[in-house]
Formats: sequence, structure tokens, C-alpha cells
Amino acid sequence: QVQLVESGGGSVQAGGSLRLSCVGFDYTYKMACKGWFRQAPGKGREAVAGVDRDGTISYADSCKDRSNISRDNAKNTLYLQMDSLKPGDADKYVCPAEEAACRFAWGDPSFFAWWGQGTQVTVSS
Repeated sequence: QVQLVESGGGSVQAGGSLRLSCVGFDYTYKMACKGWFRQAPGKGREAVAGVDRDGTISYADSCKDRSNISRDNAKNTLYLQMDSLKPGDADKYVCPAEEAACRFAWGDPSFFAWWGQGTQVTVSS
């Protein structure tokens, strides 16, 4: 089990930015397929972005123009920069990981074995 800890969430006004971080406390996380999902209470997890073992990056259409996912392998950390935030972006953001290459499965929550607890994003209009 890889422990994942997210941070960086908070409350911002519409149009603002946030940078989310996810630290993996295991060497396995360094080369894992990683992603960001959002989750509303009582709803399923929705993919936001993912980065595969080889560095291939994918984004959901809803946020690809306003988001940037990146990783710092030296720090075992995954980031999600979100700009021009809208009230509809408000949710809990969670970072999952999976040791295997994700390829086209990056957007499927059932693919990932490890999940963090999430960090809350609130956007006021």
C-alpha cells in the first residue's frame, strides 16, 4: 500500500488559481501511473488529468485548457495547476496511483490501486 497525501486545496474566487500537490510515501510512486480525479459527495469519481509511467500526459476535455499536471520524481510529488477556476470546479480532488502503466486507462478510477484522502477545492462566484 502506497500512502498518498494531497494538499494545496482551499477557497478561491472565480478566476483564481490553485496548485494541488500529491506526495507519495513510497519509492514505488516515483514511476507509477498517477492521476487527479475529482469527487463530489454521493457521486462517482471524475478524471481530471493523468501522467503515465513514461511521462505521457492526458487531460479531461472539461479542463485541459485550464489545467497543467506535472511530476517531480526527485520529490515523489505530483502537481495539478488549475487556473481560471469556476464555481463548477469545486470538489474534493484526489490523487490515485497504480504501479502498472495506465495507457488509456488513466481516466478509469477502477484501474488505480492506491488513493489519497483528497483535498477540498471551493470556488466562490
